[in-house]
Amino acid sequence: MDAGQITSLLNAGLTDCHVTVDGGDGKYLVTVVGEVFEGLNAVKRQQSIYKILNEHITSGAIHAVTMKLMTAAESQAS
Repeated sequence: MDAGQITSLLNAGLTDCHVTVDGGDGKYLVTVVGEVFEGLNAVKRQQSIYKILNEHITSGAIHAVTMKLMTAAESQAS
């Protein structure tokens, strides 16, 4: 599994979000900006990503995922 495939999976599962995936060899940095995270705490945000990627984590295709998940307003503030 490569960064492009992960990007495609996340784009399919998260509408109206900007998705960037960096990394390789099973270790990835996932950055997602979208209003889908409005009102959700960090755990709920991460759960939305794990829901999409869990099958690939379980299979071993993805070993580690670091996540930066934020709304557009949070992204502009940082």
